[in-house]
Amino acid sequence: MRRALAALALVGAVVPFAGCSDRAGGDQNGTAASPAVPVGVATVEQKTVPLQVNAVGTVQAYTTVGVKPQVAGQIMAVHFKEGQEVRRGDLLFTIDPRPLEAAVRQTEANVAKDTAQLRQAEAALAQRQAEVTQALANLERDLAQMEMARVQEQRYRELLAKEFIAREQYDQLRTNYAALGATVQADRAAVENARASARAAEAMVDNARAAIRANEAMVDTARLQLAYTTIRAPMDGRTGNLLIQAGNVVKANEGDLVVLAQVRPIYASFSVPEQHLPEIKKYLAQGGVKVEAMLDSGRRTVVGAVTFVNNTVDPATGTIQLKATFPNGDHALWPGQFVDVALTLTTEQAIVVPAQAVQAGQRGPFVFVVKPDLTVESRPVRPGRRLAGELVIEQGLARGEQVVTDGQLRLVPGARVEIKPQRPS
Repeated sequence: MRRALAALALVGAVVPFAGCSDRAGGDQNGTAASPAVPVGVATVEQKTVPLQVNAVGTVQAYTTVGVKPQVAGQIMAVHFKEGQEVRRGDLLFTIDPRPLEAAVRQTEANVAKDTAQLRQAEAALAQRQAEVTQALANLERDLAQMEMARVQEQRYRELLAKEFIAREQYDQLRTNYAALGATVQADRAAVENARASARAAEAMVDNARAAIRANEAMVDTARLQLAYTTIRAPMDGRTGNLLIQAGNVVKANEGDLVVLAQVRPIYASFSVPEQHLPEIKKYLAQGGVKVEAMLDSGRRTVVGAVTFVNNTVDPATGTIQLKATFPNGDHALWPGQFVDVALTLTTEQAIVVPAQAVQAGQRGPFVFVVKPDLTVESRPVRPGRRLAGELVIEQGLARGEQVVTDGQLRLVPGARVEIKPQRPS
């Protein structure tokens, strides 16, 4: 029994020593035997990158017009479909034109009646003017006869004083002279009466002409009202909801029939911190500020330019409103849409890496840098602004270094790596 116990004790003492020796041998050979981690890498580059200000913008229609009826009547026809794109001058609605056509005919008849009255007044004026001419002729004739009678009266008075003629003969000449004087006075009164009649006739002509002009204005108004029965698009744009159907009766200037929105070009309204205002004004004065609107989570970009800077800074938020105009030929932007916008003020040289190379750690952002011996080190970096798929690195990397972009989860500092071949883009 004592021999058996001694043998078991010897075996127990030897086995732990052998186990420790095996683990030590495994640790010494394990690191050398672990395979290299396949990773994707990218070379740190120095690029010319834009200096941008980012904001969130709201897309607004370039122009919005509510189409209203300008005359009352029944909607006879609708000539478009909801959401249809229309051109300036396209027919949208037709209002029953028959009442206004009757009004046009009535005013045209009034013009014709007044024209006839004008001709009648002009004929009366011509007659009165002829009467004035006749009265003047009579006056001239009687004046001549009176002058002759005056001369004869004077001569016969001298002869009577010398007793060369009889008193009765002289009295006859003097009576004739006095009668001619009365006739001349009557002729002058007749001239004045004829002239007064002519002036009255001229007033009648002027009244008739004024009535014609008034009725012609009424004709123009009636025709304009008739033209309003066809409602056309005031601009290029896209129609919204049809707010009234054919058959309804509408009142003048009450309620929209449809709202048109011009979406080519189109606005994006956004606000930026006021500290960027001096630079924005500076670059606007130098030729403009480019604006990019990101769509589809940044996979698509449309380009425009700043066209409006508000005249006041919002004191509540410390921001200033801007508007950028985009051609929007492909309808990429839509009114009411939210978009990320970036104002490109200028460009500068910067160190950039793919965005996926930067990892978040307990001590802040870091990247795995591949050293010449194909091992990696963890290096803290200070990232700057984000570009399309890239990050600007303000501190921590140098141009030409290689950083890991794929496979970081399997890496620890000092791990060996195998660089995977890059796939063609």
